[in-house]
Amino acid sequence: MTRANRPPRFSWLSGRILKLLGWTLIADFPDTDKYVLIAAPHTSNWDFPLGILAARALKLDVRWLGKHTLFRRPFGWFFRALGGVPVQRDQALNLIEQISALFARSDRLIVALAPEGTRSKTDHWKSGFYHVARAAGVPIAMACLDHGQKQIVLGGTFYPGDDIEGTFDIVREFYKDHRGKRPENESEIRARTR
Repeated sequence: MTRANRPPRFSWLSGRILKLLGWTLIADFPDTDKYVLIAAPHTSNWDFPLGILAARALKLDVRWLGKHTLFRRPFGWFFRALGGVPVQRDQALNLIEQISALFARSDRLIVALAPEGTRSKTDHWKSGFYHVARAAGVPIAMACLDHGQKQIVLGGTFYPGDDIEGTFDIVREFYKDHRGKRPENESEIRARTR
């Protein structure tokens, strides 16, 4: 069982808060110190604080990507302290290469991505999680905030193969019985067709 990096502070308190809110944690930890963690469904603003509490409670030192505007004053320090890494979506920077290089430089790293990319319903997921995991040679682990059952689930770790559709089949199977806070906003779990 590996968790990655240093155990975050306040893990006991975070677990206690989740329990008081009625949430149960179910975790099958990946057997590696480096992986891409996808979090879905993402249908509500509540997903972020619950996800941070869950990561702290499970003692996961997670890095997540956020719009650079989140990291401006006066709260930028706070989001960085929670593991946030600012990115500028409007620039033509190769994020996959940057994250892959970060994995190569790190002994332990968990990068969390929300492949829906929005809290609104879309007809596809962004496939960056697949491309990052392939480029970095790391597995994908899956996490969900199941509001219907009030469960936060971590597991389903696998190494993606050459077939992106096969990856999406595995992901679809994992999430098929888990519902977001607003199920009507859940995006279709499939790669974008060009």
